Amino acid sequence: MATFTIRGGVAVVTGAGGGIGRALALDLASRGAELALTDRNAQTLAATAALCRASARKVSEHAFDMADAAAIQALPEAVLADHGRADLVINNAGVALAGDFDQIGLDDFEWLMAINFWGPVRMCKAFLPVLRQRPAAHIVNISSLFGLIAPPGQTAYCAAKFGVRGFSESLRHELQDTDVGVTLVHPGGVKTDISNNARIPAGANDPDLAIRMQKFNALLTIEPGEAARQILDGVERRAPRVLIGADARGGDRLQRLLPARYWTLMKRGAEAALK
Repeated sequence: MATFTIRGGVAVVTGAGGGIGRALALDLASRGAELALTDRNAQTLAATAALCRASARKVSEHAFDMADAAAIQALPEAVLADHGRADLVINNAGVALAGDFDQIGLDDFEWLMAINFWGPVRMCKAFLPVLRQRPAAHIVNISSLFGLIAPPGQTAYCAAKFGVRGFSESLRHELQDTDVGVTLVHPGGVKTDISNNARIPAGANDPDLAIRMQKFNALLTIEPGEAARQILDGVERRAPRVLIGADARGGDRLQRLLPARYWTLMKRGAEAALK
């Protein structure tokens, strides 16, 4: 499959109100793309759009929650009305949930899955017919380091991100003889607010949670702009997979070498870092 050209194309980015999504939007604008940006927060979405309009040819805003299946289904028509086509779809939006499995309710689990797993699946289902009409198109699905390894306290998040990984790999194999490429991204510790904005069920809200979250945030050292650059560089070379950060690369190697024992080795370091 040939390389992919971002300049002059139309890119759809979910979760563009902040973090990696905002950084992706800004980098795409600097590379000459038109943008269709989504986020559940209309104010932060508008702020991203305003920043991008300084260099992007055209920017449209689409404010809705990624758990809204009807809104996703309607999005391609809105993007076509605003831009006439779509060449690149980046499924970046995501949420976090605090607590062990016995501390969270199934409604919390389903809430996260609706956004982190069903959101990308529904976006791909909605946009694939549009992408197939282009001479070259691409899909980016953002998984996580926690789509490679599964630490305790992350049952819902890992279920979603491992699911995105399996879905994306199978979809890429289905599309390998077409002009639609798929890049799966596993970011490590990127400095975003996803942890700070995590849903905290009543059963998980113990006095030490805020301290643990603060220490976890200290492990997030990769700037969103650097993550965005690596993702888009990967898109342009049609990379099937992008690992961001030494933690993602190390976690990937360790889980492949010791698939049943990697956490035994990683646990001590993780516990020391969060003390």
